[in-house]
Amino acid sequence: MYDFMVFGYFAAAIGNAYFPAGDSFGTLLKSLATFGVGFLMRPLGAIVLGAFTDRHGRRAGLMLTLALMSIGIVTLTVTPGYATIGLVAPILVLSGRLLQGFSAGAELGNVSVYLAEMAPPGRKGFYVSWQSASQQVAVVVAALVGVVLSLWLPEPARQAWGWRIPLAIGCLIVPLLMLLRRHLRESETFAAERAPTSMRDVAAGLWRGRASVLTGMALVLMTTVSFYMITAYTPTFGKLLHLPERAVLLVTAAVGASNLIWLPLMGALSDRIGRRPILIACTVLAILTAYPAMVWATSAPSVLRLVLVELWLSALYASYNSAMVVYLTEIVPPEVRASGFSLAYSLATAFGGFTPFIVTLAISQTGNQAMPGAWLTVCAAISLLAVLCSRKPQES
Repeated sequence: MYDFMVFGYFAAAIGNAYFPAGDSFGTLLKSLATFGVGFLMRPLGAIVLGAFTDRHGRRAGLMLTLALMSIGIVTLTVTPGYATIGLVAPILVLSGRLLQGFSAGAELGNVSVYLAEMAPPGRKGFYVSWQSASQQVAVVVAALVGVVLSLWLPEPARQAWGWRIPLAIGCLIVPLLMLLRRHLRESETFAAERAPTSMRDVAAGLWRGRASVLTGMALVLMTTVSFYMITAYTPTFGKLLHLPERAVLLVTAAVGASNLIWLPLMGALSDRIGRRPILIACTVLAILTAYPAMVWATSAPSVLRLVLVELWLSALYASYNSAMVVYLTEIVPPEVRASGFSLAYSLATAFGGFTPFIVTLAISQTGNQAMPGAWLTVCAAISLLAVLCSRKPQES
């Protein structure tokens, strides 16, 4: 997730390096589209890699997704710019993003399912919330690296080559993660259940559970849209509001820290009061407040207004997500839990991952800088409908 955040934070500089256009806005849109296109590979990754995990175990799936993600980040880090190797540069970068998207299609599902199956009775919400909470460490670290970079390097150097430094830092953690995952023990729940023996079995299980997968997709929509809006998109949004880059990166770090606090707390609360009350309350609040809050933030842009609105949206995102992720593991059929969860999540992320592109384009077409709030309102309404229509799982 650190790499995804870095790409979002430095979208303008990456766009200048690989996707030159006639104007800076066109370059930014191309870069944001490349950020989003990786998410289109997630459904395929969810099916293929999720099926691998359901057949061969959670540990094996976690090792495979990490290996594929590593190839993607190295590709983006070392590929020369368009000015050096021409059209080959954007092709390589796009290929790296597609590979990362393919890997991420199953990564979040594998981790969430693993945590749900390892959790003691009555602690699923708390345990699974740490999947999302750990992502917030990536948000904070990536933002702080950006702040340090802005203090150390002048703007021309950051635009020319400095943006590669955060990506290189991301490459350094790969060996440690490989070592950690090699020593994970297999889930006892997986070992006790009859695993699908073929891709056909997985496909049949997904078809039988298609209602749960489609419901899950709608459930995840609010999570993925709000997450990328308040994290990866914030530096770009700050530029559109003409706010200081360093201050906006600090706002992003504050959002990550806020998410990190809210997620385990609300995950534990969902174990006590159930998932559905939290899901309903958060989606209703998002519908009522997202657009008005964004109108207020953009009517007189300032760092203070931006941080207040983003912290509010952070509370809604983190509270909703802490209950939603474990809820999704509970409504997906057990025999295809990894692939079903991953497919639902990745289908929603295929929309949510394009949030930076969608809202930037909407702002340019309408002239209304509050359009991110409108987009979140629509997606929250869809997720609320999914909560109300979903079958109540047996929570434990």
